[in-house]
Amino acid sequence: MSIIDQSGTFKLGNRSVKRLGYGAMQLAGPGVFGPPKDHDAALAVLREAVESGVNHIDTSDFYGPHVTNQIIREALHPYRDDLVIVTKLGARRGADGSWNPAFSPEELTAAVHDNLRNLGLEVLDVVNLRIMFDVHGPAEGSIEAPLTVLADLQRQGLVRHVGLSNATSKQIVEGRGITEIVCVQNQYNLAHRADDDLIDELARDGTAYVPFFPLGGFTPLQSSTLSDVAARLDATPMQVALAWLLRRAPNILLIPGTSSLGHLRENLAAAALVLPDEAIDELDQIGNIAA
Repeated sequence: MSIIDQSGTFKLGNRSVKRLGYGAMQLAGPGVFGPPKDHDAALAVLREAVESGVNHIDTSDFYGPHVTNQIIREALHPYRDDLVIVTKLGARRGADGSWNPAFSPEELTAAVHDNLRNLGLEVLDVVNLRIMFDVHGPAEGSIEAPLTVLADLQRQGLVRHVGLSNATSKQIVEGRGITEIVCVQNQYNLAHRADDDLIDELARDGTAYVPFFPLGGFTPLQSSTLSDVAARLDATPMQVALAWLLRRAPNILLIPGTSSLGHLRENLAAAALVLPDEAIDELDQIGNIAA
């Protein structure tokens, strides 16, 4: 048994994946734009992640753009049978690295084909529609038009399963009227707890919740409480933050990202970290303070 087997499993579409996976965003250059600083290191991180038991990788063709998917293909193709690669679309990158909505039928269709080509796949396991009414967080607005396009690509056999990213509860309900929604990918971590109720609702439905920025993203988590708990447990703050998420709900699938082998090993070791109840009580208060 590998260390990450201790994280457990949960269903993602028609597949069962380890609850501790890997997010590939940081494999691109600074600002998730352009090539990586160290191409060979990026390959090594991906290969070690899979060799360590990771079977859920999150990516997008607008990381780079194209760069991250091409690195995944170079490192891992032909893919292991149990590997689930989840991608997302709904955005495009400007020449200046900006993030712009890409919701038209033509843009969504092209994005699916870009992902297929750059990953070297004939069908995408899971595609998340990244909702871009507000780049910084979920915002209301109808997703019927873009999701209908994605559902049509699903019927054509290019996409197996559909999820939503940066979504509100209302949009999830609307999406379920168009196609099955197998996962929701929103920002959530120890300090950013806006989706507490949504996570519990999705758990009751058996739907996966995939928190992005589980370690704070571009602004890493900083908390004296987190540091104190980590010191007592002889762990790093980031390991404690990941272990807390695994404990938070059974439907949470983690995709911490890194371009460092050392950080990868640190993240994966979080699967074996057991948090005492008193530590959970302390950590729960971080979200209350942040709110």
